[in-house]
Parts: sequence; C-alpha cells; structure tokens
Amino acid sequence: MGNTNSFAQQAAAAISGAGPSLPTHRVMIGLDGFVDEIISVVDKRESVDKFTRVPTVTAFAQRVARAAGRSSNAELVVERVKLGGNGPIMANALATFGMQITYIGNVGYPTMHPVFAEFAKRATVFSIAEPGRTDALEFNDGKLMLGKHAPLRDVTWANLVERVGREKLTEAFTQARLVGLQNWTMLPHMSDIWQHVLDELCPRLTSRRTLFLDLADPEERDPDDIRRALELISKFQKYFDTYLGLNEKESFEIGEVLGYKGAHDGEAAVKGVAQFIWEVLRVSGVIVHPRAYAVAACAQGVVNVGGPFTPKPMISTGAGDHFNAGFCLGKLIGADNETALQIGVGTSGYYVRTAQSPSANDLIDFLRSL
Repeated sequence: MGNTNSFAQQAAAAISGAGPSLPTHRVMIGLDGFVDEIISVVDKRESVDKFTRVPTVTAFAQRVARAAGRSSNAELVVERVKLGGNGPIMANALATFGMQITYIGNVGYPTMHPVFAEFAKRATVFSIAEPGRTDALEFNDGKLMLGKHAPLRDVTWANLVERVGREKLTEAFTQARLVGLQNWTMLPHMSDIWQHVLDELCPRLTSRRTLFLDLADPEERDPDDIRRALELISKFQKYFDTYLGLNEKESFEIGEVLGYKGAHDGEAAVKGVAQFIWEVLRVSGVIVHPRAYAVAACAQGVVNVGGPFTPKPMISTGAGDHFNAGFCLGKLIGADNETALQIGVGTSGYYVRTAQSPSANDLIDFLRSL
C-alpha cells in the first residue's frame, strides 16, 4: 500500500499550486439525474424523537429473511433529500472545486426539479427529462439503493439533440477539457448515445481531452450489452485519454464478463482484476476504488494508495462519485496516477465525514491533516 501521508501531502501541494487555474477548466458531465432520499432503518424506537438504527446490511438482511413465510414491517426515517445520480453528484463536486461545469441530464423537464436549484447556480444545466428516484438505505458497512428508473428511458440521443440543441450540445462537448458520461447501467439508451458521440461529435475534436466513464453496478445488465459498452469505451481511446471507474464489486463483474478467472478477494485480487481489464480495453486507465484504498492500472503498471477510511460515515451515498471527481481533478491539473488517486480518496473521505462536497481549500486542509 502506498504511503498515505506522503501522497496526501503531495496531493495537497499539487492542488494548491494549481488553484488559480481551476476556474479555467471547462467540464461537461451527464447524463442521469435522481432525487435521493437518504434513509435510516429503525432497529429500536426509544421515543418519538429517538431511535437506534439497524447497523449493518447483514443485520437488515437477517431481519428480512426472518419475515419469509410470515410478514414484517420496517420503519424508514428520511434523514435528508438531496440531488442524486452519478452525474449530478460528480458534477456538483467539480463545481464546488470552482470549475466551469455544463451538466446535461434528466433533472426535470420541462421544469427543473427544486432539489437541483443550488447546483444550477454553480453550473450551466440542461434538463432533458424527469429525474429518477432513489431510496438509499444506509448502514455502517454499505448501502442499499432502491431505484425508480422509468424516467431514464427518456434519456435518448433524439431528446438530447431536440431539448439541448445540436449546436449547444456540440459546443459543450467539444469545448470541455473533461467529459464524463456516467451511469451506463441505468440509462438503457446510453450505448446508442455513446455510438452517436463517437460518430458525430468526436470527429469535431481538435485536440485530445480527458474522458471519464462510470458504468454504475452493471449486475442487472445482459453480458452482451456489457461487452458492447466495453467495446465502445475502447473506441473512445482514439479521441480521448479515457478512464473507466469501477468500485470493487463492479470490477469483478466486468472482469468476469471479459473472462477473468483469478481471485475475487483482497487487495492483490483487486489489483489483478484492474490489470486484467486494462489489458483487454487498452484505455488510459482502469480505476478501482474499494472502501479503504484505490487502484489504477495503466500501461505503466498498477499503483494503489490507501484511503482515509472511516467505519462510521455520516453519508455513503455519493462517495464513489466524489472519488471520481477528485481523481478527475488530479488528471486535469496534470497529476500522476498515484497523486490523482490520493486526491480521489481525499475527496470521498472528506465527503463521507461531513456530507458536504469540499472546496479546493477544504480538500487541501483535509489532505494536510492526514
């Protein structure tokens, strides 16, 4: 494991040195949008205002299992309502760093949903469809995301062109130094959109940019669909420095679709599957972020850094998207993979402790404190 303190200090110095340039970076992110309700499951209610939470996913699963053949109920307490979706959370984090953000996604149509109003003050936002909804049941060791996805069917190439406008869509795409097209799994038309981007927008690029893609838990998708998406990701490398971001679970799911036969547990296995996926895709990097560390596989090999793990996060929904934002910040300011990984785990580490996206100065101070 890389020396966390050493990398943290290097990362803080890199951000500090690049600080004045952050407002010059133009970024385009899309294409999903959710309203997230962050929920605790009541274990024991002590009074009208006080209760203990079901602490772990395992404990909740056991409770559900005991209801088989009988019945049961679970009280859900909504702790907060917030903007959600891989794209909006990542874009909001990048906007908080001070970058120029264009966001395109299903954040309310024809009127933007109020939960995105503050975000829209810091970014240029194009709304193309109604948002999905997520009930995020959070536990100390993980979360269960219960989604309502029907509006995501309206995220199509035709609606992008009609509701954003071809000229504005082309400008947002071709002017951005970083493009992020997130949440392939939940957007049923994303592969078709990627194909249109490759055919119609990529040839208009006049210089090489950075592309970051996050599939978002592809377990429910057909393996043939996943393989098609991965083939398209490889094709983007012709035009972009392309990075594929995965959490630990997703990395093994993608590895298995591609024929990975190695171990599935432990840090060495994560490094192995990241290297395997990179060898198939040959993109600029395959990034895997388990809860306690992060790994990057590229042509120069595999590197990893430790993260500021906390066993009792204030929030976990959106932690991966904050990691992605931090990693992309690192790439935009010219950091190597180890430093970019550290910026990523620092960003997610700050977020899970505070339930807030860090500013650049917040992140510098947090990294220096590690």
